[in-house]
Amino acid sequence: MPLSLSMLDEPLVGARLASDRSHMLFTLPALFAALSEDRVLDFPALRPHQRHPWHAFLVQLAAIALHQAGHRQPFSDAAEWKAALLALTPEDPDGAAWCLVSPPDRPALLQAPVPEGSLTAWKNQLQAPDELDMLVTSKNHDLKAARMRQAAPEDWLFALISLQTQEGFLGAGNYGISRMNGGFASRPALGAVPLGGWGRRWARDLSRLLDSRAEIVRVMELRDQGGIALVWLSPWSGNESLAFSALDPFYIEICRRVRLTATPSGLVALATGSKVARIESKSRNGITGDPWMPIDLSAGKALTITAKGFDYKLAADLLFNKQKYRPSIAQALAAEDGQQGIVVLAQGVTRGQGKTEGYHERRIPLSPKVRRFMSEQQTDTLAKIAAERVSAISKIRGVLWTALATLFENGEAKEKFSDSAKDKANLFSKRFEQDEDRRFFDGALGLNDEVEAEDHEAIRLQWYLEMVDRAEAILIDAFETGPRSGEQRYRARTAALRRLHGGLRSPKTLPTLAHHYKTQQNPQESPDVHL
Repeated sequence: MPLSLSMLDEPLVGARLASDRSHMLFTLPALFAALSEDRVLDFPALRPHQRHPWHAFLVQLAAIALHQAGHRQPFSDAAEWKAALLALTPEDPDGAAWCLVSPPDRPALLQAPVPEGSLTAWKNQLQAPDELDMLVTSKNHDLKAARMRQAAPEDWLFALISLQTQEGFLGAGNYGISRMNGGFASRPALGAVPLGGWGRRWARDLSRLLDSRAEIVRVMELRDQGGIALVWLSPWSGNESLAFSALDPFYIEICRRVRLTATPSGLVALATGSKVARIESKSRNGITGDPWMPIDLSAGKALTITAKGFDYKLAADLLFNKQKYRPSIAQALAAEDGQQGIVVLAQGVTRGQGKTEGYHERRIPLSPKVRRFMSEQQTDTLAKIAAERVSAISKIRGVLWTALATLFENGEAKEKFSDSAKDKANLFSKRFEQDEDRRFFDGALGLNDEVEAEDHEAIRLQWYLEMVDRAEAILIDAFETGPRSGEQRYRARTAALRRLHGGLRSPKTLPTLAHHYKTQQNPQESPDVHL
C-alpha cells in the first residue's frame, strides 16, 4: 500500500481567510504558517463538536514541534514547520506518520502501526466519516448516521481527531481516552479567547502551554525529555497499554485501533477492538495536565458535564469559585490577551452509557472589571456576587413554582400538590430559569453590569424587579393551560397571583425586594385584566 494523502505535502484542509472570506486549501505546515499570521477565519467543514479537538490538536502539535526544535515563537514559514514536524518522526523520514493512508505496518496520522502487518482480520468497515466519529446517534432520531458518503479527506481527518482524542468507552474492546474522568465521562474544555481569529487564540494557547510545560511535568510526573508525544507512532497490537509516566506532557493520544484505506470509491476506515486501553491512566481520574480541563477539587477528578451543559450555576463556579474548581491552564488571563473583547469559551459533549446527550458551547464575555479581578486572582468578590444571583434566581423560581402549582390545582390551598400539577409547574418554571440562564452574565442588568456599576444595590434591585416581571409573565402565560371555565378559572388565577405576589413580598424570599415593596406607596397587585 503506497503512502497517500500526505498532510505535509498535499493541501487537504480547507479554511476561509479572514481578509476576504475566500476558501483556500492548506497543507499542515502551510496552515501553521497561516495561523501564525492570524489569517484563518474558520474551517467550513468542521462540525461543532469537532471544534475543540481540532483546536487542541493544532496547539499541542505545534507545542511539541517547537519544544523539540528549541523555539519559543511559532515559525512563520511553512518549510520550517515541515522540517519541525518531520523531526518528530525520525524513524519515518518519508512522512508516513503524517499521511492519512500508509501501509498497515507503518504509522499513519493518528493511526498506530499494526504489528501483524495486515488488516484482513479487521472486519468492522466504516464507509463514512460520521460513522467513524465519536457521536452516538440513537436510531437516527437526531443526527443521521453515515450521511457523509461524498466525503473529502478533511472530513476523515476531523472525524479521526474527534474519535481518537475525545471518545469514551463504548462496550467491550472500545476503550476511551485518558483525558477524561472515566469511560462514560467527557472531555470538556474551558479557555480564554482574545479578539482575533483562529490564529490569535491558537498562538495564545500555544504560549500558555509552553509556559506551563515544567509545571505539568512536575505535577503529573511526566517526562520532560524523551517522553512519548505522538502516541500513534508506537505499534499497538491491542493487548498492551502505555504507562502514563512514559508520556510527554503535551502528548496527543489515540484510543482506538483504526486504519484508513483507499478504495476505488474513496476512503473507508477499518477498525478492530483492543483488550486494554491504549494508556493506563484509570487511577488519575482524568487529571492528566490537559490545558483546557478544569478539575473538580472536592471530588479529585476532572470535570464531567451533564446534559445541562455549562448552565449558569456551573459556569459561575468554573469561572470564580476556586475552592470548588481548579481553573484550566487556558483559563488564566495574560497581559497579551488585551483589555477588550475577551470571552471564556466552554465546550464539551455530554456522554452517557451508549449515548450522547448533546454538544454544549457557551461564550461568556468578561467586562473590564471582571477581567481585572480574574487577572489579579481576586475572584472571591465575583464568586460572592455570582452565588447571590444564583440563589436569587432559585428563590424567585421557587415562588413562581408554588404559584403555578396552585393554578394547576384549581386555586385550592395546598402544601402538597398532585403529580400532574407538579409536572406542569416544573415545565413553566423551567422556562423561567432558562431565560435567566441566558442573560446571567452579559444580559441587561447581568453579572457584568453589576460588577461594573458604582451603585451595586441599585442594579441588583432593578434586576430583581425585572425578574419579578418575567416571572409574572410566565404565570399569566400559564393561565391558558390552567382551568378554563367558570368559577374555577377565576379562583385559580386569583389564588395563583396571590401566592406569587405574597411570596415575592415575604422577607424570607429576598429581603431587599420585600423592603422595596414595603416602602412603596399603594403597591399594586396585577390588574384584573390578567384574569
